[in-house]
Amino acid sequence: MKFFKNLTIGQYIHKDSIIHQLDPRIKILTTFLIIIVVFLIDKWIGFLIISAYLFIVIILSKVNPKYVLMGIKPLLFIIIFTLLIHFFTTQGEIIYTIWFFTVTKEGVYRGLFIATRLFLLIMSTSWLTLTTSPIALTDGIERLLSIFKIIRIPIPAHEIAMMMTIALRFIPTLMEETEKIMKAQIARGADFESKNIVKRIKNMIPIIIPLFINAFHRADELAIAMEARCYRGGNGRTHYRELSIKTNDRIFFIITFMFIITVFVLKFI
Repeated sequence: MKFFKNLTIGQYIHKDSIIHQLDPRIKILTTFLIIIVVFLIDKWIGFLIISAYLFIVIILSKVNPKYVLMGIKPLLFIIIFTLLIHFFTTQGEIIYTIWFFTVTKEGVYRGLFIATRLFLLIMSTSWLTLTTSPIALTDGIERLLSIFKIIRIPIPAHEIAMMMTIALRFIPTLMEETEKIMKAQIARGADFESKNIVKRIKNMIPIIIPLFINAFHRADELAIAMEARCYRGGNGRTHYRELSIKTNDRIFFIITFMFIITVFVLKFI
């Protein structure tokens, strides 16, 4: 149950900070650029620079760093699993042997490197969702995708943005539903902590079925609510708040670009 309490994906925390006031298009673009850079980094100094950048952004957002780190816990198993896979499968100089498994120097280096990359990828996306409301995120994605109209590529920008935002927004809602169902099943005697894997899988069935039913009910209610408000897609639709690039947005993008340039300069030195 702690898994669902620690899940921060799709959640938004309202704060009066510089980062919250930034244009969503700038935040989406900078996040996209940082993710690309994290994939291209091949030196530890690059990870250090990006870590410093994310640390500064989180501090400026006034979001509790402990809350941001909570988003790592649900995916900690994947990070540790990736770490161990590299430990025991990478060939090189042997530094330790456990039964028929061998830990190599190259494996430790590569495992820590990949684990750090996964950690930074999660952090790069967490600050975006924590500091950007679903409505602003939808507007930002839609405006960015509208560029394809200029080059005459028929892409339904508004519909894609709406689907992505609804999916992201419903993640914490479905997690809350799952937690409620689990508590109800535990009250009826279900055992989710059993060491018997087969038994635990069987106990998951009473959770999955009502969760799917609730998800379909919520989707149906959302569709009815949108139709009742005469929602007909993005054609001719206006916005209550028009997005505009301000001085703070330009400064933030320039600073982000300077961090990225620094990483690439150190990469080729």
